[in-house]
Amino acid sequence: MPNYVLAIDQGTTGTTALVFDGDGRIRGRAYGEIRQFYPHPGWVEHDAEEIYRSVIRRGREALAAAKVKSRELATIGITNQRETFVVWERRSGRPVHRAIVWQCRRSAEICTRLREREEEIGRATGLLADPYFSGTKLAWLLDRDRGLLRRRAARGELCFGTIDSWLLFKLSRGAAFVTDYTNASRTMLMNLERREWDATMLDMLDVPEAMLPRLVESRGPLAEAARGKLADRAIPIGAVIGDQQSALFGQGCVRVGETKATYGTGAFLLAHTGTARAVSHHRLLATAALGAQGEPAFALEGSVFIAGAAIQWLRDEVGLFSKSADSLGLARQSHDRTQPYMVPAFVGLGAPWWDSDARGAIVGITRGTTRADLVRATLDSIAYQVRDVLEAMAKDTGHRLAELRVDGGASANDYLMQFQADLNGARVVRPRMVETTALGAGLLAGLTAGVWRSLRELAELRKIEQVFKPRIKAQERARLLEGWRDAIARVTMKTG
Repeated sequence: MPNYVLAIDQGTTGTTALVFDGDGRIRGRAYGEIRQFYPHPGWVEHDAEEIYRSVIRRGREALAAAKVKSRELATIGITNQRETFVVWERRSGRPVHRAIVWQCRRSAEICTRLREREEEIGRATGLLADPYFSGTKLAWLLDRDRGLLRRRAARGELCFGTIDSWLLFKLSRGAAFVTDYTNASRTMLMNLERREWDATMLDMLDVPEAMLPRLVESRGPLAEAARGKLADRAIPIGAVIGDQQSALFGQGCVRVGETKATYGTGAFLLAHTGTARAVSHHRLLATAALGAQGEPAFALEGSVFIAGAAIQWLRDEVGLFSKSADSLGLARQSHDRTQPYMVPAFVGLGAPWWDSDARGAIVGITRGTTRADLVRATLDSIAYQVRDVLEAMAKDTGHRLAELRVDGGASANDYLMQFQADLNGARVVRPRMVETTALGAGLLAGLTAGVWRSLRELAELRKIEQVFKPRIKAQERARLLEGWRDAIARVTMKTG
């Protein structure tokens, strides 16, 4: 029986492919970056065809590294950057525009006009009127050529899809045009509780339903990767999940209250709320999630737009170090956490502020400020932003966090994880494999294909590497947070 699983994680900065064996061990791995395009300030785009080619290339490389033959591959699991979307021609499969990335703020003006209807939007979708989500940027794209694209879409000539839909369509040679609930819940077009495209939202954004994919559960099988794409035979695609819900599942957070934070380009926090949709009073989001068997469930979510991207900025644009790993040593050379503070609002602020107009700042620079201080302040800013979201979650749920499960590239930074525990006043638990985004999709696909047959088997595959416990006193924590709130107030008019 085939017992290998190929997990593909198509992210904002690159594509990762992992091959798991039946014991959950990684047998093959491949990674490659994708290009970022910035045509205007605040705009971010990707080449959709490059994304697809990267998936093919990295999948083949990982299978080759694992020395896995086609007959040994049981299934494929795909997870993806969620709100990034593509519009393409149904017949030719060619994109009509570059992929518009979740970080892009081009629809800020549309969102401003929709603010008076934000309560209505929230009831239907669980979301806010913010450019983060696909729907308003799709409306922008359909408006840009005097409605020509919208007319083509209404005739059924065009397809809209988040990256999961785009990849399934391409891998299946056009046979599958679907999206799963976790990705669809981030478009501002799906009714979160009914799990169907919402007629009011489609009318509000003037989006033709004819261009939308069919809605399905994350657990498949959903389609087949056609022969010649990733292997010399057709391979079932057993699961497709948005990246943050995949990390939640990969961390084993399938019960009410279990919470994870993924530190990638941004930082994304989800708290599982079971079969009940959470209502936030602190501008957090209700979103689709997965239960223990991969069935539909709900979560409360807060998104930090800039996390690891701030470290990349120090490396690539400012040139303070040549390797991201060097940030750990530099941060430890800084001896004063109160000066300076860095607010990395490069594309606005996410939860709980939701300020599209905010821009980054470094507050409290003196003549004695060093390179190490700037690196430390940037790492600290990630932990501060995550702590703000956790505080909002605690207020919404009435439960104080006892444990935060972490993953993603920046979670490997011991300095950052210890400071996160200090700010939270709660344990931070890091798994042995921090690539839990790919793991979640792989586990669900393997469960679908019968590689693993029970939840107990899945639980045994998740191993803890380290637990970080709080070390600072409440008085010191309060002093640090006071300085952070002052820095936030300098870049936004919002103080709540």
